[in-house]
Amino acid sequence: MTLRIACLLLLAFSWAATANEVVIYRCTDSAGALTVQNAPCPKGHKQEKKVMQSVGTVPMGGTAPARSPSAPTAKPTPVTPLTTAPAPTTSDATLAADEATETKARKLPPPVLFQCTTYDKDTYITESEEPQSRCVTLRTVGLDGNPSTGAGEACEMMRDQCARVPDGALCAAWEKRVGETEVAARYARPGNEAKNKAELERTKKIYSESSCGE
Repeated sequence: MTLRIACLLLLAFSWAATANEVVIYRCTDSAGALTVQNAPCPKGHKQEKKVMQSVGTVPMGGTAPARSPSAPTAKPTPVTPLTTAPAPTTSDATLAADEATETKARKLPPPVLFQCTTYDKDTYITESEEPQSRCVTLRTVGLDGNPSTGAGEACEMMRDQCARVPDGALCAAWEKRVGETEVAARYARPGNEAKNKAELERTKKIYSESSCGE
């Protein structure tokens, strides 16, 4: 076997090897012919043994495919959980204000009042549309025109002038009415205390239960 064939056999043996090491035998016969094989030389041949590291196998007729660099693994984007906005809540203060407004809307307007003016330009608030009458003292003189010799006393009946309070001013008028009855109850004459106190409580009740009361 020629040296060329021996080399091809050596390569074939190398590719077919699956072990980690490959053993090569160089055999020379008595005529000096050289044979390379992977089995021990025949008897009578000069043998040279050589151990070689095996190489990775390569598919016949091609080259080993090049490894593509590993693509960087994309990190998953964290998903933010959807949060549902809490339903708007109505505060206790708002509820109380709405309830107060509704309660006030259900209240009736205050009763009608009248503002009256006396003969001497004093004013007062009253619930009666009938003007009061008062006796205004007159000066009396004697027959000679002397006031000191006047006979007795005389007075003239005069009626107060009253007008209905406009609707837009009723709350203010009722507030003034409550103030007047409070003064009367505080400075009541002996014997009138209970009457004046009852009148004060009555006017306060009317005011607070009307649409004027908060």
